[in-house]
Amino acid sequence: MIEALQERVNSDAGLVRRGRYLTTTFLLEIGKAAWLIAIHEGRIVAVRRGPFVMPSSSFALRTSDEEWDLFCETRPPPGSNDLMALIKRRVLTAEGELQVFMANLRYFKEALGKLRREGAAA
Repeated sequence: MIEALQERVNSDAGLVRRGRYLTTTFLLEIGKAAWLIAIHEGRIVAVRRGPFVMPSSSFALRTSDEEWDLFCETRPPPGSNDLMALIKRRVLTAEGELQVFMANLRYFKEALGKLRREGAAA
């Protein structure tokens, strides 16, 4: 599912425009699976699946399989519908250079929201 992120984000011109000043690589860990996602000027240029020995990334987002499944539902329940709600509930951890994440929070919310099941309003 994460591999579809590149196509879904890059096909959304508004989202790419929103991230036009964003160039970074971040680590997304869901349960025991990990992905390095490289972004250049708002476009996702690579999605690489781990495992990684020493991944190089600006920041990392980590959550469980169960919480990610809730987040990816077409209509997630309250508390699972937003990255900041997941952080507030302490089921998603954000570590590393969080200035990059917070300065582009709307981009990351919308980009990861693209992974919701078909029919989701994005």
